Amino acid sequence: MSKLKVVSEKSLTNNSRVVGLLAQLEKINTESTESDTARHVTSKILHLAQSQEKTRREMTAKGSTGMEVLLSTLENTKDLQTTLNILSILVELVSAGGGRRASFLVARGGSQILLQLLMNASKESPLNEELMVQIHSILAKIGPKDKKFGVKARINGTLTITLNLVKQNLQNHRLVLPCLQLLRVYSANSVNSVSLGKNGVVELMFKIIGPFSKKNSGLMKVALDTLAALLKSKTNARRAVDRGYVQVLLTIYVDWHRHDNRHRNMLIRKGILQSLKSVTNIKLGRKAFIDANGMKILYNTSQECLAVRTLDPLVNTSSLIMRKCFPKNRLPLPTIKSSFHFQLPVIPVTGPVAQLYNLPPEVDDVVDESDDNDDIDLEAENETENEDDLDQNFKNDDIETDINKLKPQQEPGRTIEELKMYEHLFPELVDDFQDYDLISKEPKPLVFEGKIRGPIVVPTAGEETSGNSGNLRKGVVMKANVSPKGDEDGKKRTFMDLAKEDIKDNDRTLQQQLGDQNRTISSVHGLNNDIVKALDRITLQNIPSQTAPGFTAEMKKDYSLPLTVVTCAKACPHMTTCGNVLFEGRTVQLGKLCCTGVETEDDEDTESTSSVEQASVEVSDGPTLHDSDLYIEIVKNTKSVPEYSEVAYPDYFGHIPPPFKEPILERPYGVQRTKIAQDIERLIHQSDIIDRVVYDLDNPNYTIPEEGDILKFNSKFESGNLRKVIQIRKNEYDLILNSDINSNHYHQWFYFEVSGMRPSIAYRFNIINCEKSNSQFNYGETTFLPNLGGCTGILSVGQKCFGEKSLTFRKSFSVLLFFLVLKIQMSIMPNLNHFSRSSVAAGGQKGKSYYTITFTVNFPHKDDVCYFAYHYPYTYSTLQMHLQKLESAHNPQQIYFRKDVLCETLSGNSCPLVTITAMPESNYYEHICQFRNRPYVFLSARVHPGETNASWVMKGTLEYLMSNNPTAQSLRECYIFKIVPMLNPDGVINGNHRCSLSGEDLNRQWQSPNPDLHPTIYHAKGLLQYLAAVKRLPLVYCDYHGHSRKKNVFMYGCSIKETVWHTSDNATSCDVVEDVGYRTLPKILSHIAPAFCMSSCSFVVEKSKESTARVVVWREIGVQRSYTMESTLCGCDQGKYKGLQIGTRELEEMGAKFCVGLLRLKRLTSPLEYNMPSSLLDFENDLIESSCKVTSPTTYVLDEDEPRFLEEVDYSAESNDELDIELAENAGDYEPSAQEEVLSDSESSRT
Repeated sequence: MSKLKVVSEKSLTNNSRVVGLLAQLEKINTESTESDTARHVTSKILHLAQSQEKTRREMTAKGSTGMEVLLSTLENTKDLQTTLNILSILVELVSAGGGRRASFLVARGGSQILLQLLMNASKESPLNEELMVQIHSILAKIGPKDKKFGVKARINGTLTITLNLVKQNLQNHRLVLPCLQLLRVYSANSVNSVSLGKNGVVELMFKIIGPFSKKNSGLMKVALDTLAALLKSKTNARRAVDRGYVQVLLTIYVDWHRHDNRHRNMLIRKGILQSLKSVTNIKLGRKAFIDANGMKILYNTSQECLAVRTLDPLVNTSSLIMRKCFPKNRLPLPTIKSSFHFQLPVIPVTGPVAQLYNLPPEVDDVVDESDDNDDIDLEAENETENEDDLDQNFKNDDIETDINKLKPQQEPGRTIEELKMYEHLFPELVDDFQDYDLISKEPKPLVFEGKIRGPIVVPTAGEETSGNSGNLRKGVVMKANVSPKGDEDGKKRTFMDLAKEDIKDNDRTLQQQLGDQNRTISSVHGLNNDIVKALDRITLQNIPSQTAPGFTAEMKKDYSLPLTVVTCAKACPHMTTCGNVLFEGRTVQLGKLCCTGVETEDDEDTESTSSVEQASVEVSDGPTLHDSDLYIEIVKNTKSVPEYSEVAYPDYFGHIPPPFKEPILERPYGVQRTKIAQDIERLIHQSDIIDRVVYDLDNPNYTIPEEGDILKFNSKFESGNLRKVIQIRKNEYDLILNSDINSNHYHQWFYFEVSGMRPSIAYRFNIINCEKSNSQFNYGETTFLPNLGGCTGILSVGQKCFGEKSLTFRKSFSVLLFFLVLKIQMSIMPNLNHFSRSSVAAGGQKGKSYYTITFTVNFPHKDDVCYFAYHYPYTYSTLQMHLQKLESAHNPQQIYFRKDVLCETLSGNSCPLVTITAMPESNYYEHICQFRNRPYVFLSARVHPGETNASWVMKGTLEYLMSNNPTAQSLRECYIFKIVPMLNPDGVINGNHRCSLSGEDLNRQWQSPNPDLHPTIYHAKGLLQYLAAVKRLPLVYCDYHGHSRKKNVFMYGCSIKETVWHTSDNATSCDVVEDVGYRTLPKILSHIAPAFCMSSCSFVVEKSKESTARVVVWREIGVQRSYTMESTLCGCDQGKYKGLQIGTRELEEMGAKFCVGLLRLKRLTSPLEYNMPSSLLDFENDLIESSCKVTSPTTYVLDEDEPRFLEEVDYSAESNDELDIELAENAGDYEPSAQEEVLSDSESSRT
């Protein structure tokens, strides 16, 4: 204690001493005392500042006046030593405290006082060197913290003072060094940089820098940093080019590279490269760099640096310079418009489609006359008071802040008479079911069953054992409780009763079991030697049918039938376990060429699984949804613009998910610069380039090369997209994608066939006309590659004629066919390539380039046939086939299923509309009323053709709704589902990525859809308007989408309060009263769906999304729970699937989980209807206990809504894949920001 007391007293003494000295100095300033006293006091303060950090902290602490006293003395004193003492004190304060203390000094007017002091000191003769060194040192430290420093320096006239000091004292390195540091700060202002350049500063820098030398390396480094800052000005860069300094810089760099063997001067070498990077931002600089053989010089030096990891900054900067200086080439296309043309019935008056149609035919839309627009120097003073504030304002610009606009206002849009055209699509609202053979003709009494209610079991994509999920009800007899109010109340039926004890249900179950057995036995008798044909007819299923939950285990045993097992005698050496069933209640059935069997269950196990969930696992939900012959029949009637006559293997045979999980690919170290180096080799070694066209949609007369070592390509099938292929080297090909029809961009979706390969050869594919600088390819997404795994050769290549169409297909020897997602080495960041984008294709901006996505593949088999796709393909014909199979397989006494045609598309294809619910229990009046009064759920998907994952999620939803799972039956009894599974059939058929045949994004047309140009949107909105007109608003609307820039599955919704909250207008936000029910469904999904991530959800309404389905249905139709559900195209970074790519199994599971979420939503919104125990209600209410919290971040950023390699950023816009007009500081010049930091492989790999 005594020691602590002594220390405290000593500290108090020192602090009091500083305070006293500052007070004494302030008194001296006031009384104008002799300078000797001021000199003595400042000397003591300097001693304390140099020796004690506590003194420095106290002088810059909040509320301290020490800095003001020092600056006041500095401004008023005439004594040189006092001035030097104060300058030394300021140096100590700023040097030790970093940026905070420098900002503290700036905030108190220090920069202005010091600049004025510099101006006054320059008038003295002779100049005091020590004074100049001190002033320049402090100004160089505090200048970057003062946003107006450049203006202040120019106004005070200190630019020329510093410049003249350097000119006159080149040999005085002690004085030149701080002067150069200050010149670098001056040059941050573009006007100052131009002014200094006119006064010869560029030439002056080249007098200081020079060849390798062990002396004055510090001065050389500062001079190079100053030069790099100066050359960012186009005027100075042109001056450097005119004087031949590009060649000088390259010569100096080579000299330092050769002599710096121990790499001790890496910063100097990097400084030279930074100067080259600045000067090559202009066209003249790039030309001078090429003429000086700069490409070869930097290529060779960077290759020599690869072996030393510490030299990565040099390799990265060299790669950026080489990529930037690569001569711009024309994309080898006659036009950037699609190869296919579709004449629209109505031409829009405005918009990109109108511009496309109004473009004169003689205009070259592939490339502009000049890809550079740097003839005019646009140097201008562009300083802002607070750049952070401006950036924040920009971020919030897209958020709607008008409360009146945010409030949902139901707008009929069309009159009742106009909406009557949709009456025929809602027969369930008027049908009395008198002509239906329903199960019961009499009403059933109201029963309260299932006091012990088991959890809802939903299928999972992973390998999960059923465990003892059914033990809760093992051997429990469900007792019927008669309503105390008698028969009148007993006529009413709850929506969610899982137990049904009508004996007629039991009869029906037995009949279904017998029917299933007969079908299986007949399938066995039909087995023949043709495995392909035989397996078409085989349904592998577990015979015990759905057992009424009201039965006991003993009752189930009585009605159980033995399991019939279908096996194949032919061994399948390639066969591996095909994974788990996707849904409980359906045994997995492989594709046409897959042969497997089903393991039998022990009788004891069968007896012990009396729960609903376990029973559903054993029951087959019906035949597989794929039928190759049916697919061919449907393709015949599918209308495409190119009139496709071929069928792709994956679509003909059907997709089977691989029996394993594929991990998200890690980013290989240095892959980016490696790809750039390979491209640079094209320019350096041009003799190796073949440059031969091997596939071309624009030239129908091109001949397919017959050489055996050339790959064959094809995309002339439904959903295919590949426009042109050019062989660059023996095993390297450049690929060009087709634009969306009636558009000139959206190059992202691809789907094509490759054949004629040789095994164990690394083939490199470059997709060279990508427009997005970023996607989940950067974080582990891979190209989907279905191949004929195990195929030993092509058995036959032939054609079969089907009516008016000739459909080409092949069959292989192999009986095993599955889709294998190979580990393809992907380019982690799409490279900015050397193919120019015209201003027509870049939204009016010039000087833009395309990006390249590169992947390398080693094919395992010779002459295989493989398919590459952006994601798992799901064609329009596949959807129609699935719907037909569902319709033919469903039980019409149990499931109400209708497949109507919503409308015809522009090309004459039908847009299917599906209605699914449970049949009424009888045609008794109250049962019909209950049927008609079920709330609606409206679902849609695939408005963007390239988002095929949305269709796989929808497939999971449809299959679950049509399954025999008891929870699915309960769900059907709760809701009427209206589903438009594909809103953009034409886009899907023709291989578009985002648009329909109208050339427009249909998800931006919901506000005012045109019936001639956007028929599917017009009529889908009409259905919702009709429901609103008849007072039957859907409880939930959800539009399924895919997302290429985020992981996991998540939702976007609409909330007034959260939207206003993001504007930081807390006062307004507090006044908003809003039901938080919109958060319930996402919260439920986050608990039951392993791929779903609540933290990625957003409920903000943006101005740019006002015409999307989500916002329009919420605002105009009045559906509070209006969502967009986004599924990643990559994988998950949380939950059960963390680190794994997402496949069709997981996507279909998500569709099923969504259904279960709706069932739980029904429980939460109508708890009294189910007579649930309070404990269960409390448990489920815990799911949304935090629903009132605003936790969804929404970040708005400039470059296409995503900074590079920042995965944690949340994006606000659904399906944020549209190619926003890029914002660049120099639209007409090279865009260094596009890859400024991309190549920092070493840095990113270490974090």
